[in-house]
Amino acid sequence: MTGDFEVQFIDRDERKARFVVHDVTPAFANGIRRALIADVPTLSIDSVRIVENSSVMFDEQIALRLGLVPLTTPAGEFEEGDSVTLAMDVEGPATAYSGDLVSSDALVQPADKNIPIIELKYPETADSPQRLELEADAVMSRGREHAKNQGGVAVGYRHLQTVDVVGDRESFEDEPTEPNILRGIIKESSAEHAVAGNDGVEPANGQLVATETFDNDLTNRYPGKEVAVRDVPNAFVFHVESDGSMSVDELVLAASDTLHDRADELEEAVSL
Repeated sequence: MTGDFEVQFIDRDERKARFVVHDVTPAFANGIRRALIADVPTLSIDSVRIVENSSVMFDEQIALRLGLVPLTTPAGEFEEGDSVTLAMDVEGPATAYSGDLVSSDALVQPADKNIPIIELKYPETADSPQRLELEADAVMSRGREHAKNQGGVAVGYRHLQTVDVVGDRESFEDEPTEPNILRGIIKESSAEHAVAGNDGVEPANGQLVATETFDNDLTNRYPGKEVAVRDVPNAFVFHVESDGSMSVDELVLAASDTLHDRADELEEAVSL
């Protein structure tokens, strides 16, 4: 329990999570979504100094690709506006990857090492191989300033739904039963009519169930029954993916902190 609302995680790892937030308004849910996308500061490459670039790609294109490489941003270690220097020196024949970036701070590294930047060759007609040598400055900024600083790359939410059994389905011998597709998370409210999904978990009232456990088809979960789907008031299912700059847990906590800070700023402004 956090404050006046409750959070239940369905599944999560370092980069991806699904969770349900109870007892919040649609406005608050949208505030969380916006904060996850736009308000959590991360490090990203902002300026590039080219020492040598004999590849087939213009300097500006190289800089653009480097700017889109997610960099690890440890929570609490940097403030907005702080910068970190990275360098790259790759000679062909080889492919320059994000992992070839060498950081001046061990805490700041490319979140993914295998993002290709440019393929460098050794042309038969050239006296020397192609080479890319550069220095870059990564700056701490927010997603509302530029999309490259959006730590939440895929953030969405929807109402938590529940399924009510309203009667028995009529049977037709010559006509197959049509699927009743529902995707996401449901709150089990008619467990006495449900059958276990492919995860083997027995249904229970109030239990949160991922629809993929019964192939997203309500006819598998409630065979022979007519069902009605309705929204659970003030309950929302969030799907959050991080770009790797920080873990999902850190991203969600940081977004919550930004909402708290903005509420304090508003309170202070109103009280003046």
